[in-house]
Amino acid sequence: MTSKLWLITILLFLSCFIVVGVQILSKSKLEKCEKTSDSGDLNCTKKIVLNMAVPSGASGGEASIVAEIVEVEENSSNKMQTFRVPPVLTVNKSAAYALYQLTYIRDVAYKPEEYHVQTRKLRDENDHVIEHTEPMCCPCGPQRRVPSSCGNVFDKLMKGKANTAHCVRFPGDWFHVYGIGQRSVGFSVLIQEVLVGPENRTAISNDNFLRANLIGDFVGYTNIPSFEDYYLVIPRQGGTGQPKNLGRNFSMWMLLERVRFTLDGVECNKIGVDYEAFNGQPNFCSSPFWSCLHNQLWNFWEADRNRIQRKQEPLYGVEGRFERINQHPNAGIHSFSIGVTEVINTNLLIELSADDVDYVYQRSPGKILSINIPTFEALTQFGTATITAKNTGEVEASYCLTVAY
Repeated sequence: MTSKLWLITILLFLSCFIVVGVQILSKSKLEKCEKTSDSGDLNCTKKIVLNMAVPSGASGGEASIVAEIVEVEENSSNKMQTFRVPPVLTVNKSAAYALYQLTYIRDVAYKPEEYHVQTRKLRDENDHVIEHTEPMCCPCGPQRRVPSSCGNVFDKLMKGKANTAHCVRFPGDWFHVYGIGQRSVGFSVLIQEVLVGPENRTAISNDNFLRANLIGDFVGYTNIPSFEDYYLVIPRQGGTGQPKNLGRNFSMWMLLERVRFTLDGVECNKIGVDYEAFNGQPNFCSSPFWSCLHNQLWNFWEADRNRIQRKQEPLYGVEGRFERINQHPNAGIHSFSIGVTEVINTNLLIELSADDVDYVYQRSPGKILSINIPTFEALTQFGTATITAKNTGEVEASYCLTVAY
């Protein structure tokens, strides 16, 4: 393989999404030769290679550049060569996002509620008292779960002692609960019709003129959160069980620590509490009304609403804390995403075929207007001369001055 190193001059035309600061890391023109048989014949192709850093837009948003390659300079001879038809590259970088895998777990009630009625002990069809009745029954009295009157002596003799019956019910909204897996970062870079990204790092154009390779990103991400210790809860879509889509009611999406949930429903004061936990709580009748039903989804949502009214950032809701929620490509029921707000500098290697590139040598007459050579010692190897020259032709050109001794 033989190779030649060339410097490349690039003009960047900035569009409305561009982030100033695109850097050309290295540039070269390579002549690549492949030997395909023992005949000694070589199949040589020439290509221009650009190694560039492409930053994302503000807050990790979209960015776009248009680059025109206008000149190359060979290091060995310092000869500038101008393209007759400068290749133009359009580079579009999408907004970056953090992608999280989701695993459906179960549905939970948004607001479990305790109901109670004043009643007597329940009886069967034969008027026998049912000792273990549902809902939970508590005796009357002022120090009970719900303070109530025990009635007069006649009522006690004829109807039995008054009680209050308590039960938990789950009216209203339900939410899906999802476990959250490890995160990954996603974005795409489109160069002409060639699309690359973290999942598809190398691509070639249909005419083989352009090859793009995404090398990686230069710095690590510092502000991308990890949610492995959290559950994502979203409003129920349709019936029970795993939905067909996550919906877009982002104002009700919340991220809550896993320790706030009871997946089997047997713990009080946790999201997902069920009948067994409510009925089995110790000291049921002497406990306060609504005991066992605290720290539910509606409590956290209301807490966020209060913070928002005070112009504070929510603690649990997704909306208001993150940007570009679930805007990643092919969004489905197995993942969700949030926008990355850091500026990501992507290392992109672009190869252009140079087999059919034509160069233009611009020649133009010139005139030396003045030469000023300060006095210097005899036999000195180096000196300084100030020369003023003028291009007297019609095209732009560079000049080389030769001093004869």
